[in-house]
Amino acid sequence: MNKKEHLPIFGIGPFLVIGMAIITAVAVVLFCYVFNIGTLSGFPATLLRAVGVILTIAGIIIWFIGAVRSDMDENIKGNRLKTNGIYAWVRNPMYSGWWILISGSSLLWHNVWLIPVIFINWCIMTVVLKNTEEKWLRDLYGQDYEDYCKRVNRCIPWKRN
Repeated sequence: MNKKEHLPIFGIGPFLVIGMAIITAVAVVLFCYVFNIGTLSGFPATLLRAVGVILTIAGIIIWFIGAVRSDMDENIKGNRLKTNGIYAWVRNPMYSGWWILISGSSLLWHNVWLIPVIFINWCIMTVVLKNTEEKWLRDLYGQDYEDYCKRVNRCIPWKRN
């Protein structure tokens, strides 16, 4: 990619998010309805639901800040590496927001067999991002992007020291 081109506005996002949602939906149908195994009740179910609600809300907030409040479209069009705001906490807040939202939604089913799906989706997201957008960004921004990667997590919002 040359410096006059810019990354696609949507990147691989729609495909990645829809893929994670489909994997989760298939798992919900299989474990909660077809096989009808792993569903918890009582306090464990209440705990998973509470965590699910918190994660779902957090995912919406993270996505909203990354997608709507960050002016990311302008940075993409101008070929500027975005490293401030929420991008100082997580390199991919839009994908992270969706992953967290989908993870929270899966916990609302209070089924232990859906917990591994959260990690499967994380692995898929990580592999896809490493092999697509991160390569594009590395080619476009070079050492600046490498330094940014050392400071900021890919998928889990966390402020490093």
